[in-house]
Amino acid sequence: MSSSKRGTIAILTGGGDVPGLNPAIRAITVRALREGYRVLGIRRGWAGLIEFDRSREGLDSDCVTELSEEIVNKVGRTGGTFLHTSRTRPSHVPLANVPEQLRDKYPAEVNDLTPEVLANVERLGIDILVPIGGDDTLSYGVRLHKEGVKVIAIPKTMDNDVPGTDYCIGFSTCVTRTIEMTHALRTSAGSHERFLVIEVFGRYAGFTALLPTMAGAANRCVIPEHEFDIERLAELLVADRSTNPSKYSVVLVSEGARFAGMSDMVFSDHEKDAYGHKKLGGIGDIVAEKLKSLSPRFNQGRRVNTISQRLGYLVRCGDPDALDSIVPMVFGNLAVDLILSSTWGRLVSVRNGRYDNVPIEVVTSRKKAVDVLKYYMPDRLRPRYENLDNRPVFIMTSDY
Repeated sequence: MSSSKRGTIAILTGGGDVPGLNPAIRAITVRALREGYRVLGIRRGWAGLIEFDRSREGLDSDCVTELSEEIVNKVGRTGGTFLHTSRTRPSHVPLANVPEQLRDKYPAEVNDLTPEVLANVERLGIDILVPIGGDDTLSYGVRLHKEGVKVIAIPKTMDNDVPGTDYCIGFSTCVTRTIEMTHALRTSAGSHERFLVIEVFGRYAGFTALLPTMAGAANRCVIPEHEFDIERLAELLVADRSTNPSKYSVVLVSEGARFAGMSDMVFSDHEKDAYGHKKLGGIGDIVAEKLKSLSPRFNQGRRVNTISQRLGYLVRCGDPDALDSIVPMVFGNLAVDLILSSTWGRLVSVRNGRYDNVPIEVVTSRKKAVDVLKYYMPDRLRPRYENLDNRPVFIMTSDY
């Protein structure tokens, strides 16, 4: 493969799509090209590096594309990722997903295709790899770093749960949309005097439910970090409704939330992805039904009906907000700064409100979640509002 004098940088995006990915790709590409690097885009995340066929001449355009300023400028302000994405985990590839040209070599039910990834990195002449993703995608970046690949990682996830950084690309747009849509749905809840139950993303971390609630989008929230008592939630929502002149109340429910005594989360599909995660969804509907049945106990025998809404992909589609346009630009340039200084194995980050970088190994060192004692009132099922001096803009997100 041809290369520039300074080397070749490859960018990939993995996991769920969020607004802000294309601005990050643009920032890296424009700066790197002007610094004299060649830039490649790997399609479909890690899948592009296992599906690339080394026997073909030149670039396999289905897996790899050469990036130019013209290409990235066209998409740099848009949502999603034009490089596409997947939840591929090269160290754990089911036989059904092993590329055809590799089936004879990897016949097991689950296969580690890391040797193919390393061979393809060499074949493509990739000197530095920049994966953009959440803790699952970046955990494989840690693996490649340990294998000797020069890796600079950029954190992305709506849940904001990548350790080592206050902020992940996509979080601000998610919180902004959650607040906007919750306020919009109030008109229906108020018209019918109902409980409004809104399910939001958040498998293990409740930031996307807690912060909108702090901002006044909801009366209560239930988060994955604390099992909740549904009867207590019903009691609180009835009280909130009774003091509201429009006779409605609102609760935000993280998709990973669990009732007290519940052994597992609620899954919409029991098929697991490459990282062992089943697809979540449905806890909001269950909460809504239980609230309706329990409401007479706290409402003088009268039932309160519910509106249940899952926001889902509505908070991750479309264009980025201001912060998810600015932060990806900075993260991309920070990544190039590290490349220019020959500093590898780092995760670009925001720490206590300032841009920084940390060792990439932090991604696999621990889970990042809401500190319940500091930021949540379990008996009241709502955020704490005291002791906010010297906290970052997003309040609790520097605790990792």
